Amino acid sequence: MKTFGNNQPIIKLEDYLATLPRGIISGEDVQLPNHSFREIFEFVDLGQNDIFYHLGCGNGIGISIALEEFRVKKAVGIDIDRKKIEDARILLREKNFDNSQIINENILDSDFNDATVILFWFTDTKIIEKMMKKFEKLENGCKIITIWGPLPDCLPEKIDFPYIINKIPFKPAKDLQEQLLAVFGTKCIDFVNAWEYAERYTKAIGSPDAGNDRFLTIIQSLVIWINAKNLGVTCSDEMPPAIKNYIGILRNFFNIEVEHLIK
Repeated sequence: MKTFGNNQPIIKLEDYLATLPRGIISGEDVQLPNHSFREIFEFVDLGQNDIFYHLGCGNGIGISIALEEFRVKKAVGIDIDRKKIEDARILLREKNFDNSQIINENILDSDFNDATVILFWFTDTKIIEKMMKKFEKLENGCKIITIWGPLPDCLPEKIDFPYIINKIPFKPAKDLQEQLLAVFGTKCIDFVNAWEYAERYTKAIGSPDAGNDRFLTIIQSLVIWINAKNLGVTCSDEMPPAIKNYIGILRNFFNIEVEHLIK
């Protein structure tokens, strides 16, 4: 195993991420702050004619806000975690909503064919692939909100990064490059783009008092730039000085190596 000057082993970024609590980078198992739900619902223009589903609803806060502040016709939360579902049911009972439903089951087994708006924040590729088959059967016009990335092989309908609207019927992307350009709205990605979008993401999913936001932003910005580099859509073939600096910081101070990800 490689070591650096401090005699600590150098580990690859993906190996480091595997040591973190599940979801700290991907967002899975992270409860969105209330302001993020409001931003999402305003972005998707959620309203009284909508039937809203939150797949992976957690403690039900999103369902409550959709009902109480956006006056949706119906709101349904689905989650496999029984404890979270119990918390969500308590919350909704206290609010006394009669047009809500909280379901404890695997979303892969769920029926949401009446949905007009769906919030779907999962990063597991196996889950996403299976859910795509279910999404494709939804009524035309149904909006599926994702965070950070659009659905695979699809061009987004609308973007306010990190929030992305995918709409039925899906518009296929010719390739990953076209999809990347659609998400970031620019012909090429430089360090400023990468940092801006990484910062938007960490602010969206983080709490106001989170102490690791800057560290996560560094990692996310490097991931964005490296992915763009590998797809051939960076603004220069040369590595920007800021990217070199942050790669050095991760290596020299945190013993994390990311250069191997650059193809």
